[in-house]
Amino acid sequence: MPFDEMKITVLGDGTIRTTTNEVSKANHDLAEQFLRAMAKLAGGTTTREARKDRNPAHHHHHEGGHSHSH
Repeated sequence: MPFDEMKITVLGDGTIRTTTNEVSKANHDLAEQFLRAMAKLAGGTTTREARKDRNPAHHHHHEGGHSHSH
């Protein structure tokens, strides 16, 4: 993935997985705001994991009772 790009995947169980590479300083706050809004709309629990294939980056998992598209 290029710089400042998010990949959002809705899994079969309704979990939303967001994967990012490093986000530029200029866009970091907007990316965080987007992810917080997505988590709020999706409900459920939210976890973050550092990517093992790249560093630094985030994984975001939003678990809800049904699929959400964002």
